Amino acid sequence: MSIHVAIVGAYGSAGVAVAQRLAENSDIELSLIDDGEPGGGLCILRGCMPSKEVLSAAEHRFAARHDARLDEPAPGVDLEQVVETKNEHTQNFAAHRRAAVERLADQNGVTLHRETATFRDDRVLDVGGETIEPDYIVIATGSNAFIPELPGIDGVPVHTSADVLDATEFGDSGVVMGFGYIGMELVPYLAEAGGMDLTVIEHDARPLDEADPPFGDALLEYYRDAFDLTVLTEANEKYVESTSDDGVRLVVDVDGDERIVEADQLFAFTGREPALDGLNLENTRLSPEPGWVRDTMQARDDDRVFVVGDVNGKEPILHVAKEQGFTAARNIRADIAGDELEAYENTHHHVVFSGLGVLPYARVGHSAGSARGAGIDHIVVTREASSDGVFKTKNAADGLGRLVVNTDGTVVGWQGLHYHADVMAKTMQVIVEMGLDVRDLPNRAYHPTTPEILDGLFRDAAEELDA
Repeated sequence: MSIHVAIVGAYGSAGVAVAQRLAENSDIELSLIDDGEPGGGLCILRGCMPSKEVLSAAEHRFAARHDARLDEPAPGVDLEQVVETKNEHTQNFAAHRRAAVERLADQNGVTLHRETATFRDDRVLDVGGETIEPDYIVIATGSNAFIPELPGIDGVPVHTSADVLDATEFGDSGVVMGFGYIGMELVPYLAEAGGMDLTVIEHDARPLDEADPPFGDALLEYYRDAFDLTVLTEANEKYVESTSDDGVRLVVDVDGDERIVEADQLFAFTGREPALDGLNLENTRLSPEPGWVRDTMQARDDDRVFVVGDVNGKEPILHVAKEQGFTAARNIRADIAGDELEAYENTHHHVVFSGLGVLPYARVGHSAGSARGAGIDHIVVTREASSDGVFKTKNAADGLGRLVVNTDGTVVGWQGLHYHADVMAKTMQVIVEMGLDVRDLPNRAYHPTTPEILDGLFRDAAEELDA
């Protein structure tokens, strides 16, 4: 007898990962359910891919504007062309994703439902008027932009990341709530491509919560200087209202002092929340509170419901969603066989395309702070990008790198806030996940490239260990 698994949100990265793995089992019947239009998943349509598309356009202008060797005025950014090109590319990417799902649906035992799914009872779904009762259900419905419950916010226009990606014009000024990874990526775009005069609200003393303080401090200084931003730190929004000229007025508490910020537009880059509305979870035993999904990806209240990707509220990052999907598929097969299930564990691996990608932040494994918190005996070495001439030759000498090494020599973490840090992250992921000793890493001369900063960190750490 076959086992029936329904995947709600089958076009997203997490849902596709589950489907691809389970479709390999001929004894599993799959119902793939997704009402997305056109369908393709958040990353492709509204996340990673389109955001990098628009950032790259502004990056070219930024690079020209900051290069003293160029004597012509910096080119403008054609926002209509940016959006048209972005739409063309993302539509093509989404078409490939839909084609992959449709190929799965051509297999025996796999059915694709282009319908909305709602729960009628525990593990009972209404799918386009049809009732199905699968043995297992996977929820992979992604996330939505989160709008904070701020007094007055319902009475003013609020622009989210999705609005920015589709905008072909902006006002002269803006006020931004939220300076996490979404804000760090899109605020420079608004300033550079949109030409906006921006005020950014940062709740803490610095951005980059996951980083050691020197990285947040460096990024904050860079944003203020390179993009001419006003960033209010240790600030909290009190209320917002419309102005007589159809703008917005945000009242902010800045370290006990009230500040009033007026602007043409209000942007909310305040994170994302699980997309659970409309599933009718109230008809089930599922209660989506903090901790409602175990590390096995099983719902705490129903072992045969798996929740993967952004919707589980654990870590809303593309590669994590895929890995969680693979884990869920393995665990469903293990549960069917009566075997022990595995917990999803991942090495911290995160890239923020800050500074329009000119000054990206990347972290793999531990920061110095998290190593301290984990009780790891370690050393820390830090190197400025300006210490390596190759960054100067590329007109990108800002930022720093840091290596965290166990006292036995094992590399346990790395952070980079500098040009090309994003492309170095994979190398560092291999080093950290393989538990390599910093003294065993190659140290050889080669044609000058930006990864020289890694060699410098390796040498400094090895010398400190051997001192």
